[in-house]
Amino acid sequence: MDPELLLWVRGTGLQIAAAVFVLGMSYRMLHLLMLGRKRSLAAPRGSEWSGGLRTMWKRTFVSTKLSARGNFTVVAGLVFHIGFLMTFFFLSQHIDLIRAVLGLGWPALPRGVIDIAAVLSIGAMIALLAHRFIDPVKRMLSDFQDYLTWTLSFLPLLTGFMLLREIGFEYITLLTLHIASVELLLVIAPFTKLAHMFSTFIARWYNGAVNGFKGINI
Repeated sequence: MDPELLLWVRGTGLQIAAAVFVLGMSYRMLHLLMLGRKRSLAAPRGSEWSGGLRTMWKRTFVSTKLSARGNFTVVAGLVFHIGFLMTFFFLSQHIDLIRAVLGLGWPALPRGVIDIAAVLSIGAMIALLAHRFIDPVKRMLSDFQDYLTWTLSFLPLLTGFMLLREIGFEYITLLTLHIASVELLLVIAPFTKLAHMFSTFIARWYNGAVNGFKGINI
């Protein structure tokens, strides 16, 4: 692959993708926050804040009774997210990039741990996709955006692992493909369901605050 292309994706391409991500995600979150809700004229029967915080905690860290299908989705989703975050935040090359841009840094995890996290995360994503095809309800509810977001999340993991292990192509090609896949994710994420990386906790707080105001303890 042309080294000039690598220089572009590492420079101008990455700057454009980062700008689109920051501006797009800021717009989505501001739009979400400014929607607000109609002021209730009823007397509050509880605290919005405690209800919101309680719901955020329970839906994030407390398991609920689910069907076998639901448990599979939760467990596989957790494995994917934890693996993805570990490879993103604790790979030494990523930490070097963050330090160069933001001036922040922390110790990296051993390469073997990163490899295991990446493999588990990739495996979890494949399992979730297979489950989406096999399960008739999930298949019926799935649309184009579900498969698009899966692909956008999967490619950086796959190309990153191939790059670390130098699988399939030469180093320059793999590095170019990896950075380009990350840029594609950054550019499209704010305008798809991937925006949930920031909106999830806002939505959970909002639902909990509504119930807290009504005195409902969920």
